[in-house]
Amino acid sequence: MEFKGQVAVITGGARGIGKTIAEALAKKGVNIVIADISSEQAQGTAAEMEKLGVKSSGVGIDVSKSEEVAKVFGEIAKDYGKIDILVNNAGITRDGLIMRMKEEDWDAVININLKSVFLCSKEAVKVMAKQRYGRIINISSVVAFMGNPGQANYSASKAGIVGLTKTTAKEYASRGITANAVAPGFITTAMTEALPENVKEDMKRAIPLGRFGTTDDVANAVVFLASSEAGYITGQVIHVNGGMYM
Repeated sequence: MEFKGQVAVITGGARGIGKTIAEALAKKGVNIVIADISSEQAQGTAAEMEKLGVKSSGVGIDVSKSEEVAKVFGEIAKDYGKIDILVNNAGITRDGLIMRMKEEDWDAVININLKSVFLCSKEAVKVMAKQRYGRIINISSVVAFMGNPGQANYSASKAGIVGLTKTTAKEYASRGITANAVAPGFITTAMTEALPENVKEDMKRAIPLGRFGTTDDVANAVVFLASSEAGYITGQVIHVNGGMYM
């Protein structure tokens, strides 16, 4: 997979899955822009990427605000000259049963998880269409397909990403832009590590491969979809869940 000199923007890239994706792309020679709500954490992660031998910068951004997104993507295009890869990874949870869920918690999750994909993709395709090349990879979730009690807002946002991905793929295929999604299942994070052992064992029993996934498992799928080898794949969802959903 040849990436050297390409430019990737990763939202929510300062930590967790987003950071691992950034590292995986940086190791392939991709210049990295970390876009995260925390400017300090974004800059810290960008400094780590530069140690891998690529140009990198971190920027604080609220990806649910159209003015901020337009400004930041305009600056990225000016500073780097292009945008080859966009990974829409930013996401939050505000869990609660439907009957008890506050409207502001519904709105917050939809805005950060779904509206941001629309806003960032809208700005990225302006650059990619002129290049006649681009890779957009959106991070969905297994709960988009299975649902999950207490996560109506999160499940809806991640399901919405799938429809948006397919529409983006159809609208911009003629400009050399592909759009795909990755839907992780249970991934080992600080949150899952904090769960009681009996809860983790119950969760693992629902996974045919018998283990949680790693952030590397997700990043590997993203790197493939961002590559030239995946150039004939668009509008698809790659499930990274150990067989939990088939």
